[in-house]
Amino acid sequence: MRLLESIHQVDLSAFTWFVRHKHRDTIVKVARIVSLSADGPLYVAAGALLLLTRQWEIALLLALGFLIERVCYKIFKGFFKRNRPPEAIPGFKSVVEPSDKFSFPSGHTSAAFLVACTFTYFFPIAGMLLFPWALCVGTARVVLGVHFPTDVLAGAIMGSGICVLLINYLF
Repeated sequence: MRLLESIHQVDLSAFTWFVRHKHRDTIVKVARIVSLSADGPLYVAAGALLLLTRQWEIALLLALGFLIERVCYKIFKGFFKRNRPPEAIPGFKSVVEPSDKFSFPSGHTSAAFLVACTFTYFFPIAGMLLFPWALCVGTARVVLGVHFPTDVLAGAIMGSGICVLLINYLF
């Protein structure tokens, strides 16, 4: 229990630093755009484009990856039931309304890292753009006040881990 409390205190300190940054208005505007870039509809459009261009292996890896990622996401959210920052920090309000009640792990981040890992496997040079983008997605979720840093870290590990496991078993 002591370890969890220590982790929570570090998480709270890092979160507070993010939301009190001196250029907050500009950062929030950018964070909204970056966070929107990791919403579900864009992934569906990308999947449709992959199918239209007959990129079967990439589409298969992403489809299976998202299926597993969404199941894990739901299970972990229900198991850990970690409150989001507005519920955990008295008087704090997030910039955006989260899509669900609990924060651990970050679904936006896990999906972004799944996509980054998948495309990097097929197109290694893509990793130079996609991993920084995925990191920005996670950071945006903290800046917007809907996740703690460890939620984002868990999402990054989960999304990347699922992709690596699938690559090892499918390819």
